[in-house]
Amino acid sequence: MNRKIRILTLGCSKNLADSEILSAQLTSSGCQVTHGDENADIVIVNTCGFIRDAKTESIDAILQQVYLKGTGKIEKLYVMGCLSQRYKADLEKEIPEVDAFFGVYDMPHILQELGDGRAMEKSIPRDITTGHYAYVKIAEGCDRRCSFCAIPLIKGRHVSRPMEDILDESGYLTGQQVKEIILISQDLNYYGRDLYHRPQLNVLIKKIAALPRLGWLRLHYLYPVGLTTELIQTIYQNPHICNYLDVPFQHISDPLLNSMKRGITKKQSYELVEKIRKYAPGMALRTSLMVGYPGETEEMFAELVRFVREVRFQRLGIFRYSHEEGTRAFSMRDAVSENVKQERMEEIMAIQQDISLEINRSKVGGSVNVLIDRVEGDYLIGRTAFDSPEIDNEVLIENSGNENMAGTFCRVRITGASEFDLTGQFEE
Repeated sequence: MNRKIRILTLGCSKNLADSEILSAQLTSSGCQVTHGDENADIVIVNTCGFIRDAKTESIDAILQQVYLKGTGKIEKLYVMGCLSQRYKADLEKEIPEVDAFFGVYDMPHILQELGDGRAMEKSIPRDITTGHYAYVKIAEGCDRRCSFCAIPLIKGRHVSRPMEDILDESGYLTGQQVKEIILISQDLNYYGRDLYHRPQLNVLIKKIAALPRLGWLRLHYLYPVGLTTELIQTIYQNPHICNYLDVPFQHISDPLLNSMKRGITKKQSYELVEKIRKYAPGMALRTSLMVGYPGETEEMFAELVRFVREVRFQRLGIFRYSHEEGTRAFSMRDAVSENVKQERMEEIMAIQQDISLEINRSKVGGSVNVLIDRVEGDYLIGRTAFDSPEIDNEVLIENSGNENMAGTFCRVRITGASEFDLTGQFEE
């Protein structure tokens, strides 16, 4: 071994968690592993294959590494992850310069390819590349059959991790000075149905929240169906669980929700929002929306606009429909032009920008707990419990020589607000 390996991770936090596990396994075999831009003998590209833009980014990254291999700057190039799982045969034909392609469940084969004949060792802890927060995957795959989504095609059916494994990993992370654990899977609400014959997310989060040294526990991707009052109240009432719900509604028009196979209606969606606001007042509600799904008319889009204006989500992400082969929607005509998709996306984001500015301005003069993430120029950059890393608002605090505060919680008085950021000062 004794080779230097660079892991280049693209796509979502689930991929990042996989890369950190692979990194720890390789390191235990005597390899030097980097996740940065350093030179390396071997490069492993962990790809995303969810939507068109992600696939394009992954292909571009592979081709860039192919160029480096051609110029002698790297010796070996491997590709893993969702894109490789979904299009392995095509990729092998189109990019023969890659030494081997591996799917999403082929990590043991990657280790064998790199000369480590051992089986993956469960006892080896993962590398932590994110510092004081870390993502913990509680399940793989998905049993939902949303018509636009390729994840079940790529990763198969929902498979929950045993609760003991999740608790062991979470305990290890908090022992390594991780202050914030972020639970991820394609459908958190479904956790435990396969292993324990009933949903167990509520039980799981109570156990993780009780771990010593944990600051925050955050939940990502709570499917609207199955989001119970009990779960909402557990999140809201536990001081270590962030008052943050990430609920991907996708759309609000009944014909589209039916076509998307979302299992929820417009009326039920509004009722769910009302339930969240009733049992968890002040909870930050984040959603993901889609524009340009086949059949989306101007009237249906207008419904979506009203939904955004009326609900006033604290956080919102939006993406354009991507026509993915193998999905149920692929047989439908992708009739909304890319220009119209872009216009609709920009209109929603402009509305959300105004909403976010109003909400942020209402916080000026108050004080909040902030987790400091990093130093950037003259500022310390942190987040509130209402904000997830990389995707949500940040708090900018004037730096007075406190360079080593990353990973610490501070009380901050908010002094200013913009559309997607707050500014503040440490409380004395």
